[in-house]
Amino acid sequence: MPRGSSRAIVFHCKGIVKGYFRGEALVTNKPISFLGGVDPLTSIITEKGHDLEGKALAGKVLIMPHGKGSSVGSYVIYGLAKRGLAPGAIVTVKADLMTLTGCILSDVPLVDKISSEALSMIRNGDLVEVDACRGLVKVISR
Repeated sequence: MPRGSSRAIVFHCKGIVKGYFRGEALVTNKPISFLGGVDPLTSIITEKGHDLEGKALAGKVLIMPHGKGSSVGSYVIYGLAKRGLAPGAIVTVKADLMTLTGCILSDVPLVDKISSEALSMIRNGDLVEVDACRGLVKVISR
């Protein structure tokens, strides 16, 4: 359950890949396939019909239910990180093996077990703080 005030909403999660990042939220209720659904050279979501189609992941806090697709997707996350185009942090309802491995390889903070309702409460463009050491996601401003 989130605890909120008029200025901040805090969600308790489980920190998986430790780290801290503050940035703009990019939120979807649909899973993302990093292999085939994300351009590895630009970080732009290319999956046809995805609600984030055309959006870039670089430097954003990606909030999604879970990843999907091939284990090669882990290496897409790694390649994005090597180019400086990876998400700054990833928040999931349920971490999948592809996303987990990609975040470990790339040192991208990852938390999971955020409530499903958070996906509708956090909006694209919200300023979000992810503290994967403490298992917290905080919406700083809208």
